[in-house]
Amino acid sequence: MEIFDITLPIHPEMLHWGRKPEVEIVESLANGDASNVTRWRLGAHTGTHVDAPAHFVDGATPIDKVSLHSLVGPAIVVDMTHVTGDITVEDLTAAGVSGQRRVLFKTTNSGGPLKETDRAPSWVGLSPAAAKALIDDGVELVGIDYLTIESHTLTDTWDAHHALLGAGVLILENADLDAVPPGDYELVCLPAKLVDADGSFTRAILIKRDPA
Repeated sequence: MEIFDITLPIHPEMLHWGRKPEVEIVESLANGDASNVTRWRLGAHTGTHVDAPAHFVDGATPIDKVSLHSLVGPAIVVDMTHVTGDITVEDLTAAGVSGQRRVLFKTTNSGGPLKETDRAPSWVGLSPAAAKALIDDGVELVGIDYLTIESHTLTDTWDAHHALLGAGVLILENADLDAVPPGDYELVCLPAKLVDADGSFTRAILIKRDPA
């Protein structure tokens, strides 16, 4: 069995949309306290995280009530490193993702913008038409290797987010797929159980099991 950790490390200088994480030392052995204790200030969408439907739809499912069956199970990592711009319906057709419940897109983001500490001016996202095609095909979770699955040209209207989350499809963002070969895996993605939250940071892994 091979395990790929696709989770970004969380630290104060990391790539982040907006305010970066902050760490406060509450107690320390060096100062004579009984133990080391830190307090972290970070957003629900820090690092590798899952967007719940409540992120864009008032009254929709929050992160603590999303189905674990959507977050754990067979997944495909799709090679989209040839895409420059947005992933299109034609790209989906060529990749043969029809019938997949959990789809993770590996793009040039993983080896480029995802490794920077500041947001890039452009990145590979998912076109609204491709998002709707995935919904029509019955997908339950869609992942990408950047801060957002949205096209860098549509962060004023958030069309892909409205489509996916409005249909109850979960979005996994900031998945580090740089070292992950395209193919079939088992996804284990467990966001923190933040009550009534719009999303949550998560530990996510992909498992490749040896043939029986």
